[in-house]
Amino acid sequence: MTQQFYVSPEQLMKDRADFARKGIARGRSVMVLSCRDGIALVAENPSPSLHKIGEIYDRIAFAAVGKYNEFESLRQAGVRYADVRGYSYDRDDVTARGLASVYAQSLGTVFTADSKPFEVELAVAEVGLRQSDDHLYRLTFDGSIADEPDFVVMGGQTEALTESLRSNWDAGHDFAGVIRAAVSSLEGSAGNAGENGSASRRLGPDQLEVAVLERDPESSRGSRRAFRRLSAAEMTEILGK
Repeated sequence: MTQQFYVSPEQLMKDRADFARKGIARGRSVMVLSCRDGIALVAENPSPSLHKIGEIYDRIAFAAVGKYNEFESLRQAGVRYADVRGYSYDRDDVTARGLASVYAQSLGTVFTADSKPFEVELAVAEVGLRQSDDHLYRLTFDGSIADEPDFVVMGGQTEALTESLRSNWDAGHDFAGVIRAAVSSLEGSAGNAGENGSASRRLGPDQLEVAVLERDPESSRGSRRAFRRLSAAEMTEILGK
């Protein structure tokens, strides 16, 4: 009878983690940033229909990097969870913390029990009435969860982008200010160098997917839904391109 090779649990978990990290690093970057006006979500994404950023509930948004089919299935599950909870109890009972906990359990189960882990990294953002009440949760492929201050950077050359963004970070900026800072970091990252090998490149509105969670949407738009996508015309005005 053929005897199976033994692989230690430590080596198995390490191999799965390395596999997932490589898949995530190949993806284009996403940033989620808390500011004076609310929360901005900025992704390098040339596709007009395959979104990396989406709405979950009234004041909650979702952003992801990695394999589209995997994070899209998680986004849809999050929408169903939020709808059922809001209908069964109260809309105020739907929180980013509760949603992040559900995602963490799902990712952790897949990482330990399935043959292949999800090649995804997620951010769940909830805008508060004050900037101090904003919540940014970052979830990794193994189900780890962290409550991040100020901003979250995922995918691509994460460390370089984080350092670039932190060097000129100002939480008091409005939406236009933090969006310009995020795009500037994406353009200047060595990991996003163009095909000619230059250290930076220009990203136009057609290469970006940008949305915001407005802090007071009822005053500005007469709606309790805070999520709004920015059009190409709005991005052109913000970036001056």
